[in-house]
Amino acid sequence: MHRANDYYGHSAVLARYCGVPGEQPPRIHGYLQHGWNIGDGMAADHEYVAGVPLFLWSERVRRRAWSMGRRETYVVGAPWAYLLRLRPEPPAAPAREGTIWYPFHGWEGQHVRGDHARLIDRIKHTETGPVTVCLYWQEFWTADVRRRYERAGFRVICHGYRGNAHQAGDPEFLDRQLTELRQHRRVASNRLSSAVWYGILAGCEPAVYGDPMVLENEDPTHGGQARIRRQWSGLHGEQIDIAQAHAAAVNELGADRMAPPAELRQLFRWTRAAARVRENAL
Repeated sequence: MHRANDYYGHSAVLARYCGVPGEQPPRIHGYLQHGWNIGDGMAADHEYVAGVPLFLWSERVRRRAWSMGRRETYVVGAPWAYLLRLRPEPPAAPAREGTIWYPFHGWEGQHVRGDHARLIDRIKHTETGPVTVCLYWQEFWTADVRRRYERAGFRVICHGYRGNAHQAGDPEFLDRQLTELRQHRRVASNRLSSAVWYGILAGCEPAVYGDPMVLENEDPTHGGQARIRRQWSGLHGEQIDIAQAHAAAVNELGADRMAPPAELRQLFRWTRAAARVRENAL
């Protein structure tokens, strides 16, 4: 249905979990929330067909969607939670070190304005170990931005391409992100975001500090950054209580609301695709 379902390889991860292999996952019948937000789970810049099912990450988001008149909603948890189920951390994993830092980024339709030099100074003042800076693909391919972080002595990476209205996202995006997070002791950003929640659930110590920067024409609906800092005040700072952060991440990513493969196949209308796979295996 909606191309955003393929962003970050979300549909590919869920297809793996559901036992529906193939280079191209089946189309999800409905809209899958593709990023953490404080509204109804839907991206403000996308159009939606009334009555189409919404597959949301958490009960908090479902309640907000219901209050806005969106009735056919299902809490299924974030694809990230399913990836962790698919790839449990090895018991003898190498010791983690350093910090992976995610500067707040824009997207193709909105750009971020902020002082990268000041943010770099804050990172160098705060972090004691090696730092990996992960940039969104736009910033990564903007030489001036990327080189600022490289000249600061940071390792600079990009997890891949998110996807857009005409092209699916990189199906290995989340796998690369998980591999990187599990190599680092800390995860940090200048805004509370999906990447921070992912890092917490993957076992990183979180931090949210520094200039939050400004997104062009940022939508203040649902309260914006002021509400985020107010509602999740305990998740902001250079040192955060790990137990509190983990409990919040479980709630926000719906890690306690995951559905079994058979239920997801039914919700997504993937039952026929799964049946074809079984037939081909005989």
